[in-house]
Amino acid sequence: MQKDKDIQNKDIIDELQKTGGTKYNEKIKQTIENYKKLSDKEKNCFHIPYGYGRGKTTAVMGLAIRAIGAGKKVAIVQFDKGYDGQNEHYSERIILRKLSEIGYPIEIYPTGCERMNKDGTFRFKNQEEDFAEAERGLKIAKELLQSNKYDVIILDEAVAAVAYHLLKKEQVEELIDIYKNNKNCEFIMTGHKLWDGLEEKADLITEMRKVKHYFDAGIPAREGIEF
Repeated sequence: MQKDKDIQNKDIIDELQKTGGTKYNEKIKQTIENYKKLSDKEKNCFHIPYGYGRGKTTAVMGLAIRAIGAGKKVAIVQFDKGYDGQNEHYSERIILRKLSEIGYPIEIYPTGCERMNKDGTFRFKNQEEDFAEAERGLKIAKELLQSNKYDVIILDEAVAAVAYHLLKKEQVEELIDIYKNNKNCEFIMTGHKLWDGLEEKADLITEMRKVKHYFDAGIPAREGIEF
């Protein structure tokens, strides 16, 4: 269904551009005028970057930096990406904490347990503590959405938490319902696989699809690039 929509949208843009740009510019102007008529809440959107390709968290961290640069207040909840206060596996959090310390309006809430083994491999099996941490992340996300304090709320790996059975889809859909009933901020979730019905709830969906990856040629995740 999404592929058909993409083709249709491309055909519309191609037709507009064939006219020398006149109709395309008219379309842009009309979109801007219509946007001005929307209420503040109607201007807010729900995004889902998803897929098995690299770049989902990279994209939302870039969005967070852009938002705070524009003076927006940002909150990020990360699922299954915990931090024990000593072993930091995600370099972006180092700079985000420093930005917060010097007064930029960004808050970050890592949840989850250690999954990196000492030999560099990854623990895939869920343990009781993993489920408890997912529930903690869910509680934080709900409080943030209900607080009306933020311009942007990012739930990194919330969709993935359902795919990996840390949360039920109904729990995440409850968060979406809280957002939809208020729409007081820009709302973003990331993950690997969409469940049935999730696409219809979002305003923007971007698929990160693997075309080629250097991991297959023997290059592992690298600090400052993948984490």
